[in-house]
Amino acid sequence: MQQAYAVILAGGSGTRFWPASRRLRPKQLLSIGPAAESSLIATTVERIEPLCPPDRILVATGAHLVAATRAALPQLPSPAFLGEPSARNTAACIGWATAILRRRDPDAVVMVLPSDHHIGDVPEFRRVLAQALASASDGPITTVGIRPTRPETGYGYLELGPETTAGVHVVERFVEKPARARAEAYVASGRFLWNSGMFFFRAEAMLEAIAAHLPELARGLDRIESAAMAGEAAEAAETRAVFPSLPAISIDHGVMERLQPIHVVRGDFGWSDLGSWESAWELGRKDTTGNVLGPSAIALDARNNYVQALGTTGKKRVLVAIGVDDLCIIDTDDALLVIPRNRAQDVRLAVEHLRDAGDEELV
Repeated sequence: MQQAYAVILAGGSGTRFWPASRRLRPKQLLSIGPAAESSLIATTVERIEPLCPPDRILVATGAHLVAATRAALPQLPSPAFLGEPSARNTAACIGWATAILRRRDPDAVVMVLPSDHHIGDVPEFRRVLAQALASASDGPITTVGIRPTRPETGYGYLELGPETTAGVHVVERFVEKPARARAEAYVASGRFLWNSGMFFFRAEAMLEAIAAHLPELARGLDRIESAAMAGEAAEAAETRAVFPSLPAISIDHGVMERLQPIHVVRGDFGWSDLGSWESAWELGRKDTTGNVLGPSAIALDARNNYVQALGTTGKKRVLVAIGVDDLCIIDTDDALLVIPRNRAQDVRLAVEHLRDAGDEELV
């Protein structure tokens, strides 16, 4: 599709994968997961290049992350990087990027993708994205829903309505993260998919939806667009002035949950949002006792651990786990994390403690 463009969301506060991730090095800049040769964001761009070449990709990130993000994606031209002056959640970010793309191409069809997900079956992923782009170009805003493999309580769900064409359904409703019993019922019914956070739309359709459901955001975007007519300097100045006042709301809550109709394409391509060290263990290559070990890690009489030495000094550091089970052990140049796998989400407590203590270098 000559009108296909991509917006890659690359913000983040660097808490979920601490101590490897930090405020200036969030998850998408790390090389984690089964294919750890490249950063997650570089892998994201590589996956979509057959559908969308580099000159049609925008990367939306925080202003403080632009330099690091550009270094991770040297194949993208400098104008591809959008530095948000302040974090205002995904509605503002997506609206801003969409307005820029509409200015470039009034017929733009946009796919919005997270920068930090794992995809196991890349050819199938590309097929689903092409189907979603086609759905959005001919009709309503479209999303991709993931076939659930377990009663996950950490994801939102989409309830399937009628099928419009093969593999494409109307979204009956968006459902917030459910309790365990309800998640089990959703999976058993076969009528629910996980919300992947991927969205596909004609640029004009998204901006119309924002105007209808988030008028304050639409007015702010209009101010930026008006300033752009006076040149890049005026546009940059107005963006800095407007952004902090934009509503801080997700695109899901602000637009998608209020919009009808929305279509969804089923996806089953080995998807993971890589939300914690626990998920890195789930995806990792395990030894005979369930351990996922880095090159310089050793496990003796130990089971189901995730052990990684992630220092950057080049000096080999050996980690040895003896007689322990179900732990994540992460060693970096300046911090060591030891946490039960089933509490991996609680790594944020360490970040909060360090921030409260004023140890900004560690967060």
